[in-house]
Amino acid sequence: MRRPDWVPAGTDLDKPNAARVYDYYLGGSHNFEVDRQMARKAMALWPDLPMIMRSNRAFLRRAVQYLAERGFSHFLDIGSGIPTFGAVHEVARAVRPQAEVVYIDRDPVAVAHSRLLLEADPLSSVVQADLRDAPDLLSRPEVQAMLAAGEPIAVLLVAVVHFVTDEEDPWRSVRAVREVLPPGSALVLSHASLEGRPDQAEDHQALYRSTPTPLTMRTKEEIASFFEGFDLVDPGVVYLPEWHPENPKAVGEHPERMTGMAGVGLRP
Repeated sequence: MRRPDWVPAGTDLDKPNAARVYDYYLGGSHNFEVDRQMARKAMALWPDLPMIMRSNRAFLRRAVQYLAERGFSHFLDIGSGIPTFGAVHEVARAVRPQAEVVYIDRDPVAVAHSRLLLEADPLSSVVQADLRDAPDLLSRPEVQAMLAAGEPIAVLLVAVVHFVTDEEDPWRSVRAVREVLPPGSALVLSHASLEGRPDQAEDHQALYRSTPTPLTMRTKEEIASFFEGFDLVDPGVVYLPEWHPENPKAVGEHPERMTGMAGVGLRP
């Protein structure tokens, strides 16, 4: 396989990658055949997957717009993937033209391509770091600079925490981030859930166990527990389409088909 110019040396192109698979679901072009094969296997098990991923992306857009309209101009996007198709900085700046975004991802391909896309953007920066090592992530100069401003920060954990296993204790990582946030900050979180389609959950998790990014789907109660220390914005933790829909009729009769659950919390 010819290595594209934006792929850093040493990147394994023979294994599927969660960020690139997600890009494929969204209709993007920053993915390889190995990622498309993984996505096609997943869709054979669960044909709704592309629709679920787009519903997740729509939640991200609505949540960022909601916070920007309420004065937020600092966004920390952890597990950002490749910032295409309505990236955070684009959505936020439609409301707050000077909004600053720090994109963080552990995947070197996602980071390399993000830097290429954002190299001319002085208000956005890209960091390679891992939520599982929160002290290291929080020590990065770009993150420290945002924290030092002392203004409320919107932390985005959108479709990322389910890639941290129970053994790696994602709750500890989220608490570490929460503890350094200025008062008035926000947490935006979405997560693959066992609630909506339990009949599909095990096969899907088994497929991801064959990749470098195993998937842990969790219950609504477990997902809600990530918001400890935050006041949940109504309607709380709900299925993706149910969180502040632009058109209530678009939610449909079966929002559980989207399986993912999401919420936004504000730190007192």
